[in-house]
Amino acid sequence: MVLAEENIFLKLKGLEEEIGALITDPDQNQIPALPGRDILVQSVHNLPAKMGLSPLGQQKLLHDLANIELQAMELGLRTLIEFPWTPMDFREELAEIVLQEGKHLKKCLESLESLGGHWGKWPVHLGLWNSVDRSDTLLQRLFIVHRYLEGSGLDAGDSILKRLQGVQSPVVKQTVGLIVEEEIGHVEFGNRWFRHFSSQFSIDEKLFFHRMTKALAKKHKRGNKPALKLRQQAGFEEWELEILKQSQG
Repeated sequence: MVLAEENIFLKLKGLEEEIGALITDPDQNQIPALPGRDILVQSVHNLPAKMGLSPLGQQKLLHDLANIELQAMELGLRTLIEFPWTPMDFREELAEIVLQEGKHLKKCLESLESLGGHWGKWPVHLGLWNSVDRSDTLLQRLFIVHRYLEGSGLDAGDSILKRLQGVQSPVVKQTVGLIVEEEIGHVEFGNRWFRHFSSQFSIDEKLFFHRMTKALAKKHKRGNKPALKLRQQAGFEEWELEILKQSQG
């Protein structure tokens, strides 16, 4: 099972086969309390500080990105397992996103090694995994993972690319640029399906957005200004962007 597997390379190796099975035959027992890890896990607050964009700092950046992409991949698997009643077109689209997260993870690991680093050089956190819960509704899960966390990832990616301007770091630029470009589609998936299910369940989108954004901003403060152009491409509406700007921590 990918979620329980500790070795990161074996996780990637088994991903496609497991997704094929999960689309049609999800099993709740496949979700461990915590995902398997082959390196040290620490609280977000105890992790080493960022190191800027020095050669070592670029390694650290790619290591951090690998950890984010790994958890995004695992959260997609969780959604496939925990919401087996969702329509097949939703599940197939999410499965493609999970595979793309795996591709991003692999790219981060390869780029890290090309710079002389390796997976496990620093400890990692499980902040994204711990952001969701078995009690989540589908709307909450879509909002937390795709609209808030991955949306915040667009903000962070945009900020990193701006900081990389003028820095001799083609490997890092290529890796971050690829992730940001494809993550737009992941956020758009969340926006589109959130609206679909909100309508289906007769949920007030604006009230839900206000409440969830306020609650999540307390737990996961966004360190970057909203990347307005990227978020617009991903389907955020103007009133949503205004709320995000006001909730900036």
